[in-house]
Amino acid sequence: MSRREKVLTYMEKHALSMDQGVTTSEISEAIGVLRPNVSKELNQLVREGRIKKLNGRPVHYVVNHAVGKRKIKMEQKPNIGFAGDARISDHNIKEKSAAHKNEVDAFENMIGNRDSLKNQVEQAKAALLYPPHGLNTLIIGPTGSGKTYFANKMYHFALDKEIISKKGFTTFNCADYAHNPQLLMSHLFGYVKGAFTGANSDKDGLIQEADGGMLFLDEVHRLPPEGQEMIFYFMDHGTYSRLGETTKVHHADVRLVYATTEDPESSLLQTFVRRIPIIIQLPDFKQRSAREKLQLLEQLLTLEANRIHKNIRLNEDVVQALLGSVTYGNVGQLKSNIQLVCAQGFLNSMHNKNEITLLFSQLPPNIKDGLSNLADNRKELGNLSRLLEPTMVIKPNAKRGLPDIDSYELPYNLYEIIGDKATLLKDEGLDQTAINNFIMTDINLHLKSFYRQGNLEKTFSSLNEIVDQEIIDLTKQIQRLLQERENYPVRDNFIYAMSLHISSFIKRVQSGKPLRSISSDLISMVHDYPDELKIAEHVKVLIEDHYRFPVPESEVYYMAILLVSLKSEPKAGKVGIVVAAHGNSTASSMVQVVSQLLSVDNIAAYDMPLEMSPKVALDGIALQAKNIDQGNGVLLLVDMGSLSTFSSKLTEKTNVHVKTIDMVTTAMVLEAARKTALIDSDLETVYRELREFNGYSRTINKVQKKKNDVQKISDQREKAIIAICSTGEGTAQRIKDLLDKILVDNLIDDITVITVSVVNMKEQIAKIQQKYQIVATTGVVNPQLAVPFVSLENLLQGGGESFVSLIEEINNHTVREAEALEHSELLTEEMSQNYLGQYFTFINPEKIAKILWSYCDFIQQRSKLNMSNAFKVSLIMHMAGAIERYLTRSEMNVDDDQLASVRLEKLYPIVKQANKVLHDTINIDLSEAEVYYIVEIFNTEKEKNDTQNK
Repeated sequence: MSRREKVLTYMEKHALSMDQGVTTSEISEAIGVLRPNVSKELNQLVREGRIKKLNGRPVHYVVNHAVGKRKIKMEQKPNIGFAGDARISDHNIKEKSAAHKNEVDAFENMIGNRDSLKNQVEQAKAALLYPPHGLNTLIIGPTGSGKTYFANKMYHFALDKEIISKKGFTTFNCADYAHNPQLLMSHLFGYVKGAFTGANSDKDGLIQEADGGMLFLDEVHRLPPEGQEMIFYFMDHGTYSRLGETTKVHHADVRLVYATTEDPESSLLQTFVRRIPIIIQLPDFKQRSAREKLQLLEQLLTLEANRIHKNIRLNEDVVQALLGSVTYGNVGQLKSNIQLVCAQGFLNSMHNKNEITLLFSQLPPNIKDGLSNLADNRKELGNLSRLLEPTMVIKPNAKRGLPDIDSYELPYNLYEIIGDKATLLKDEGLDQTAINNFIMTDINLHLKSFYRQGNLEKTFSSLNEIVDQEIIDLTKQIQRLLQERENYPVRDNFIYAMSLHISSFIKRVQSGKPLRSISSDLISMVHDYPDELKIAEHVKVLIEDHYRFPVPESEVYYMAILLVSLKSEPKAGKVGIVVAAHGNSTASSMVQVVSQLLSVDNIAAYDMPLEMSPKVALDGIALQAKNIDQGNGVLLLVDMGSLSTFSSKLTEKTNVHVKTIDMVTTAMVLEAARKTALIDSDLETVYRELREFNGYSRTINKVQKKKNDVQKISDQREKAIIAICSTGEGTAQRIKDLLDKILVDNLIDDITVITVSVVNMKEQIAKIQQKYQIVATTGVVNPQLAVPFVSLENLLQGGGESFVSLIEEINNHTVREAEALEHSELLTEEMSQNYLGQYFTFINPEKIAKILWSYCDFIQQRSKLNMSNAFKVSLIMHMAGAIERYLTRSEMNVDDDQLASVRLEKLYPIVKQANKVLHDTINIDLSEAEVYYIVEIFNTEKEKNDTQNK
């Protein structure tokens, strides 16, 4: 008997009249079906007219007997007729039922599979079932929208349908190793012994591990270009080589599914995207229907009920607040918020063995705000209200098609932690209020640290690579001393800077090197900070007690200077920046890049999906402007459309002075952040200067040539990065070693790293600037130069490579000759890459463009021909076509007479030599027919030039 039939049968026995209707709870308890499921069936029966809903609270339901009898008669109709026909009919029905039962569909229990995700599910099935080996698939969607979960459903569908032969859903997040491409590639493809330092034996990669199964690559846009090339070669051929291998080829049969939060057209190689015919766009939470949102809420609450083995009771206000609290993180954010309120409810209901109650009055403020957020959308609120009962009760062990553990799953049972801590605190004599406050603070820290992307443990593990753990532990002890006993405020980077400083001092003592002397400048400077000097004396005692050797007085002075530099003194009056752009993550992406590189705290993003109304966007941007304003106004950087008209409306709405600049780019956001970070910058000045900003790369015309020649001479100074610490010695030397390694790894040999002490920092930098062009700074303090600054902790967290890339972008300004501009219009190697990427499928534009550019130079040098850039690009395009024809076995044909004539040409042996170089470089042998056409291209160009000269 189906669930609906159970409900109807019970009602026919017990809801006998208009006065004796039954409630949802009564039916649920009587037939043993969860209340939400009973409610769902009752609503469907009301829509069909088979039962009626009575007014009042709680709602009672009665059977509509007239309709019920008619339905029963209709259902009995198949039994009328010959006995044999009835038996055959029954047999067929049973067969169909059994077939339906055996038909497995992993997507069946997924919320939205017949609504907002219907097309996506059909795409996924089509991709997996496409003969003979399926189609490559890319899942795109915002953070928290369920990309991993959807890919997991694809895996189970493929397994159930026997599309794949091996159990195992292998996942890999490319972002985890994005700062180390070599390590990333070794994880994917494996490596051979000796491929790199530490490769002591051969090792298979994830490709081999997933052989016969499915491999899911998340954040695939973080895969470096060479990684994308290797992947698309594997897609084409099913073969790959391990890192460090040159000849051996491995085979694997792997279903590949990719995911990204970015626009694939702009974040992935075009040659890679072309090989992925199926792109599945997952909706964000706002695009889900009210029914789906409620189902997701029930499903996630069931997860928590199963963990704590108790019912969870909540009223409709709490339901609406939770659903309205999802403002940016989609299903992932909803899950995090549910875990937080359930943890709080568990704490408040520990005395109740069977149930916890979630009360609106006890919700955190940000989740309470969800109720008003939802109230702003009357249509959504109305749709939701029609589905809600006054009270919802979620029971454990319910079969709701629970999702597998995903990237948002906590790695521990939070409720066990709460229970243990509550017992411990109660034994220590704390009252219930104190216990609740203590544990809720702990819960917030647990959840925030888990869901935050760059968590501190990763940072400390990075620091641990260059500083002993013993020193880090001592530094944490010092930090507690400063905060608790001395009430001394310190910055977030205290652990990093102080650990490096102490490590440097300990290593100096252990190596027997002479201790630093105290300069008069240092003594004079420290005497201006008596509080820091006193605290440094306390720190000295801690170090002496720990290491059992005396700390000299000079070290106390250096420690005091470090404390001064690390004291948290928030700057007031900095101009705020809000970046607003159309798209689901356009603004956020720009702000994320700039925040990571420059470590700024005065910038915020607002993403405006294309379907969002201008009024909603205005309110959202107004909120961001209020939050980021420090009293000196806000600069609004927008891309286009209605956003560019918001200045006056925002000023009126927020009482914050707002100036708007449109056509925003990442370079402009970067420049705005740099300018607003300078001391005494004001809104009008920054606005005026940014209006004239045209990007970091620039070209030159003839009128400017003389001026730029002078500038070019002045920029012949060597480039330098300044590393700042309290002494300019030990700690700064470690920063220098770190940066030197990064520069070497990035093949940059024209930038020098110079260490500087905080003492007389300005004077030292002024001297350095006479000889060097300072391109960036890093360390414990920001010297406020008009160049990028990366804080020490960001550098240690892996921002070094991005830092160096930024420096290269800003300072690698190429001066081009005016004649080249006039005649060739900058048709250079970079432009040829763009052409190749647009017109060819099986070649890597970046690599092949460089090789073919060298091919042109080779012929030019040996033939003494004057080849314009325009002709080189034309030849490169032809050569790319020849290579692609070779790869696809579709080379052109030429008759014997033509081949004989071309061998008499002077250029023929030169082209043959060039082709041999091409073979040695990329192992491709072009045919004699292709040689004929290359020579003909040169002859055609020569004839054209001769005609023009006449």
